[in-house]
Amino acid sequence: MPSALEMLIKVLKLEQDKGYKNTAVIGGLSAYGEQWSTDAHRQARKPEHHILVDEIVDMLNRYASIENKTERGSAIVYLMDRITGRKPAPEMYLARLEQYAQLTPPPPPVVDRPPEKPREERRPEREKRPKRENRPPTGESVAPTESQPPRPPKREKKREADFTFIVDDGQPPVTSDAPPRQNQPPKNQPPKNTPPPPAPKPRKVERRPAPSNNNNDMRLDKLFKESYIGDSSDTWQYEPPLVNKGIPDLPVKPRLARPPRIPRPLISADTAADTLRGLNAKVDTVKGVGPKLVEQLNTLGIYTINDLLFNLPRRHDDYTLLQPIARILPETIATIIGTVKYCEPRESKSGRKDFYMEVDDGTGTISCTFFGQQFLSRVIRKKMQVVISGKVGVYRQRLQMNNPEWEELDDENWHTTGIVPVYRLTEGLGGRRLRNLMRETVFYWSDRLPDYIPLSTLERAELADLGWAVKHLHFPESLDHLEHARNRYIFDQLLLLQMSIMANRRDWQASPAPQLSVNDDFLEGFVQSAFPYTLTNAQYRAIADIRRDMATNVPMNRLLQGDVGSGKTAVAITALAIAFANGKQGALMSPTGILAEQHYRNIGRIFDEMDYTDRRPVVALLTSSLTTTEREAVYNGMRDGSIDIVIGTHAVIQAGVEFSDLGLVIIDEQHRFGVEQRKALRAKGGNPHLLVMTATPIPRTMSLTMYADLDLSVMDEMPAGRTPVETFIVQPLERERIYAFIRAQLVEGRQAFVIHPLVEASDKIEARSAEEAYSELLKIFHRHRVCLLHGRMKPSEKDEIMGAFARHEYDIMVTTSVAEVGVDIPNASIIAIEGANRFGLAQLHQFRGRVGRGGYASYCLLIPDADTPEATERLNAMVSTTNGFELAEIDWRLRGAGDLIGTRQSGSNTLQLMEFMKPELVEMAQREARTIYEEDPYLTRPEYQLLKQRVDMLYNENTDVS
Repeated sequence: MPSALEMLIKVLKLEQDKGYKNTAVIGGLSAYGEQWSTDAHRQARKPEHHILVDEIVDMLNRYASIENKTERGSAIVYLMDRITGRKPAPEMYLARLEQYAQLTPPPPPVVDRPPEKPREERRPEREKRPKRENRPPTGESVAPTESQPPRPPKREKKREADFTFIVDDGQPPVTSDAPPRQNQPPKNQPPKNTPPPPAPKPRKVERRPAPSNNNNDMRLDKLFKESYIGDSSDTWQYEPPLVNKGIPDLPVKPRLARPPRIPRPLISADTAADTLRGLNAKVDTVKGVGPKLVEQLNTLGIYTINDLLFNLPRRHDDYTLLQPIARILPETIATIIGTVKYCEPRESKSGRKDFYMEVDDGTGTISCTFFGQQFLSRVIRKKMQVVISGKVGVYRQRLQMNNPEWEELDDENWHTTGIVPVYRLTEGLGGRRLRNLMRETVFYWSDRLPDYIPLSTLERAELADLGWAVKHLHFPESLDHLEHARNRYIFDQLLLLQMSIMANRRDWQASPAPQLSVNDDFLEGFVQSAFPYTLTNAQYRAIADIRRDMATNVPMNRLLQGDVGSGKTAVAITALAIAFANGKQGALMSPTGILAEQHYRNIGRIFDEMDYTDRRPVVALLTSSLTTTEREAVYNGMRDGSIDIVIGTHAVIQAGVEFSDLGLVIIDEQHRFGVEQRKALRAKGGNPHLLVMTATPIPRTMSLTMYADLDLSVMDEMPAGRTPVETFIVQPLERERIYAFIRAQLVEGRQAFVIHPLVEASDKIEARSAEEAYSELLKIFHRHRVCLLHGRMKPSEKDEIMGAFARHEYDIMVTTSVAEVGVDIPNASIIAIEGANRFGLAQLHQFRGRVGRGGYASYCLLIPDADTPEATERLNAMVSTTNGFELAEIDWRLRGAGDLIGTRQSGSNTLQLMEFMKPELVEMAQREARTIYEEDPYLTRPEYQLLKQRVDMLYNENTDVS
């Protein structure tokens, strides 16, 4: 029978497998601890064992109150370490040793007995025993004689095992007090009058859900004014059919402290430059690449050898570490190798032709459905060995995957490499063929690539050589080799991007800009008369930065980063006033027509209310909704200088738009514009000052990388009197209560947003769509006016609906992520976000900024459709803080920098592997880029020649990355 500690170890491991949800046992670990302690104290044989039991029980009782799942994981690991003896006992428990020493029974006395005779001396005695047929019948006794000594007493049953310490190394459990078995005399039972060790009095355990890891539930109860129903802890949880099933854990591979440094070949700079230029050769120059394969590669965006060489795998399948189906947990991403047990084409109720198969790996079975891909019945056959990868779900108590990535198992990869790259594919191009092509290309070029990063830089950063990194990016020897290769490649991308950005800044600022200066009296008078409220210190700091930049002949290139509602528009208006005071024109470009109209009304109203001794500035609106006559009038006014400030959308940078004397350009929500559009707008004037604004919070380290050409002004304060939006996590089962709460807000005259991750229903993503919800909400809120807005509508339609909602012609707007940036709706007080776990923190924060702008108490309801640890941590962060910069740091830590990089880029030079980017790599690239730039801004030194060649190759003069 397993000891108490063995049982506890199993429970703790099960808790780990279930994601630290306190569901390993019914009632949670605290309830289990109450029952477990009795057996554990009874089995304890030393004072040290008793204090360990006390410590474990205390930790189990506190487990449910631990909020963060990471901290719960640390607690489980600590308990494991204490049980296995890897951690010493805390002082507070050591103080109880004396107390337990008085209650612990003394060791039993040793009973002396004559030494046993050797085997050869004992044999004659056995031979003298009477034969079986001469023994008396059953029940008769035989008196011992000299030739028949008395039998030894029967051996007592083995007593209960001493307190057992478990070492999780796959070996049998080792008893802590068990002495050597050789020559060990038997022990007697302890005296009957010895008091038993203390044991807590068992009490009745109330079965109730574990407490939430934040105070969200309590606040929701208060908000909804009724008891919380449908708690997620009451729902059925899938349990894997088996946890281990005899599959041993693989040993941890030794880590590579630093990649090996390979001596660089002695080649001339010209030869190395020619080799780098050779990467621009067409892909058809590669051996074995014919016209048909060229066409297929072009479909994947591969046109040159450089494109092929850096066509990085989407993922790597480590065949030595793949989990069996029996170990897989729902809501996780998994890769499985198995055999197709059953497959068939199927037709859905709507007539969609699907393909269904079941994959078995010997430990379990998982079902896979490929929606709308019935053609796979011609490719996938029964008994075929396949590799599938995707998100694991549960349907009718069975594991399943929907539209997983798949390919036939390559025996060569299975038996030779272990870690297999998986590339993007296209019709007619299979995984095995592309892998073979990549292997030949990578192994040929990796030994010939000249390293363009100076050796001194690599030594300081402890990074791999280029050829080594390229080889292990595709075909790594271990996952540790892959990590080092990724670090080198990410560092290269960041360094090259920053060098290019700083070169653009250097070239642009070489041309002088108009000096636009104002005195203190003008600035103070304008601020006091234009704004009927006191500006924040952050706004004053931003205005001071802009005023200082515009007063010089060096073009301003500044990023104004402020949270939603921090008052960036007031700063922009002040900058436009400075330009007007110096006789220069100003332009402000917005991503949508409705937002441009909002800026036009606000800015026009402020300038109309100003007292000017000379003349008022003329403000004009330029959008695609203007008639031809109106548009031509604006064009003429901009050209002859009669219009001082123009506010518009992309129409501002269209062909034929000219300015008389443009001195300042302001771009709002700059991440919505591509680099070519920013370049076109800047070219409309001689060399105007540039101010870009964003409400998307970006970590400071990331800002200094992606905006190396911009000076940064951060507005981290909110205007006084703004009521924070209260945020709650609400389970989908409570949707009716959500609707009741929205209805109560509408009765008070407020308006509501309902956000959905999809426009329409999708076979690939199990999430509610905006169109489905719109049809449903029309019935639920039949007494109110409901509208639908999504990104597939025409711009004019979107502007019309948003304008109608702003005029309160609708009460509820059902929309998608298009609501991330929109007009102010001061009357909107509630926003419900369906599938909130599918959005990043920055986007969720943008959504939340749509409400709370009118002084009313406002609410943000987050409705998740999955409870993965990462999603839960993200949503809890939304509840705990309204600071966008804090959320950006958390988002970067949880999701990587891929989405943040996307706010910067537009065009072909898209960065790769950004999900693996770490802050230390960013800071390292910043430091090295500045060092190189300060030493040689034009990269003319011999050691920087190849670096310049690579920068020019990737970021040519036609690409504006500023």
